[in-house]
Amino acid sequence: MAVINGFNLEKLISQFQIVAEFEEGHVWTKGHINDTYIITCRQGGTPIRYILQRVNHHVFQYPELVMHNVKVITEHLRKKIGAEDKFDLTRRTMTLVPTRGGAPYYRDRDANCWRAYVFIERVTSTHVAMLPAQAGQVGRAFGLFQKRLADLSPEKVQETIPEFHNGMLRFEALENAVVADSAGRVAGAQAAIDFCRQQRGTVSLLLDALKRGELPLRITHNDTKIDNVLFDTESGQVVCIVDLDTVMPGLVHYDFGDMVRTLTSPASEDERDLTKVRMRLEYFEELAKGYLDEASEFLTQSERDHLAISGKVITLILGIRFLIDHLEGDNYFRVHREGQNLDRARVQFKLVESMIEQEEAMKSVIAALG
Repeated sequence: MAVINGFNLEKLISQFQIVAEFEEGHVWTKGHINDTYIITCRQGGTPIRYILQRVNHHVFQYPELVMHNVKVITEHLRKKIGAEDKFDLTRRTMTLVPTRGGAPYYRDRDANCWRAYVFIERVTSTHVAMLPAQAGQVGRAFGLFQKRLADLSPEKVQETIPEFHNGMLRFEALENAVVADSAGRVAGAQAAIDFCRQQRGTVSLLLDALKRGELPLRITHNDTKIDNVLFDTESGQVVCIVDLDTVMPGLVHYDFGDMVRTLTSPASEDERDLTKVRMRLEYFEELAKGYLDEASEFLTQSERDHLAISGKVITLILGIRFLIDHLEGDNYFRVHREGQNLDRARVQFKLVESMIEQEEAMKSVIAALG
C-alpha cells in the first residue's frame, strides 16, 4: 500500500480496469495544475506503468466536462490514427483507462475526480526548442492534431474553462486585482502592470475577428507549449501530444500563438535574465512551415492571415494571467519559489515586445509559404 499526500494510491488505482498487481506509486512533479502520480503494476511478471491524476477542481470547476471531452477526443484520435497505422498505437495517442464501471473517471468519497492513463514509455519532453527543426516538428504535430479533429464538430465538446482566451475579461480581472492588492504585491509589479495597460488593444484582436465572422470555431488544444509534446528517446521524433484538459471549441490561432510563444524563445518560462528572451525568426519559419504542411488542407485564407499576430495575442494574455496570479497570491499556477509568477509574466511581456518588433517579417514568412 502506498499512501501519499493522504491518498491511498493502491486503492485508487484498483478502481480502474487494470488487471495487474499494484507494486508502487510516486509523485510526478511535472505540470502546474493537476496532482499526478506514476503507478507501477506487475502483470505476468512484467512491470506496467500508469498515470493516475487528480483533476484540479479549483481550475476545472466541472471536471465531468473535462473528462467528457477527453473521452471524445481520445476515441476520435484513436480511430483516426489506427486507420492510418495501428503500429505502436498506445504510444501515439493518450489511452484513457475506464473505471471498473466503465466511466472515464472515478469520484472518491471527498468528491475528488480521478483518472488513469496508460503511461507512454521511452519518451522525453523539453521546455525549450533546441533546434529550428524541432520547432518544425512540433508545428507539424499540432497541425496534424487539428487536422485529425477538423471533421469533428465543435459542438461535440464542451467549454471546460469559460472565456479561457477572452483577453478583455483577463484585462478586467487584472485591473480588479490591482485595486484589491490582496497580497500586497502591486508596488513591486508596477512596470508589468503598466506594460499591460499599454498593450490593452492587443488582447482582443482575435476575438474581434471571430465576432466579425472572419474566423471559424474549431476544436483546438489550447495549451500547445512544447512541454505537451512527447519525443521518442531514440529517434527524437514526435510520438504523442498530451494534456488534453483544455481541448475545447476555439480558434486555431490559440494553438499556433502558443507554439510561437513556447518554441521561438530560447529562455525558460520563468527566466530571470530578460536579455535571453527573444522571438527567434528562424524558429518561427520552421514552426510555420511544419504547421502549414498539415493545416493548409483545412485552413481558410482569413485564418492564415491572422496567424502572424496570434503569438503576441496569446503571449500577452498568458502574461496577464501569470501577473494576476502573482497579485492574488499564487492560487492558480503552482510556484516553487516566491515571485515565480511575476518572473513568468515578465518573460511573456519581453517576448511580446520582440514579436511586435518582428511582426512584418513574420507576416512575410506566412505569405511566402503560400
